[in-house]
Amino acid sequence: MIYYVIILLVIGLDQLTKLLIRQNFEPGQSLPLIEDVLHLTYVQNQGAAFSILEGKPLFFIVINAIVVAVILVYIALRRRTLHPLALTALALVAGGGAGNNLIDRVRFGYVVDFIDFQIWPVFNVADIGVVVGVGLLFIYVIIIESRRAKKIDK
Repeated sequence: MIYYVIILLVIGLDQLTKLLIRQNFEPGQSLPLIEDVLHLTYVQNQGAAFSILEGKPLFFIVINAIVVAVILVYIALRRRTLHPLALTALALVAGGGAGNNLIDRVRFGYVVDFIDFQIWPVFNVADIGVVVGVGLLFIYVIIIESRRAKKIDK
């Protein structure tokens, strides 16, 4: 149950922050929070990460719908047997994927990005969910699964 709450929290926070940006900024408008370090910059991203594959919203919608559905089913089937770190990681990825590539693309045909560190492409809360989730999956595989494998080998 908690993993579905994580998914909903990521989606909710992502959509709330994007709503605030859309209501208070024009596309391309930027507000420095820390000069030359952190800005709020409203970008309408029609591609994937770093704006690759621009103009292919249906492709992203279909792929992400499949990925999110598979993760939801996997969480439902493995919630009692999979390590909590892996389940949390998958929930973060599912919430971020749903927020970015499903909701935004279906509603607007683009993703709303706004967190701008000036040295990296502009991103959003859903992107943070995906990146943190993938990072946690990496930690899970490298540390926890490798320990389990060593115990099995003994």
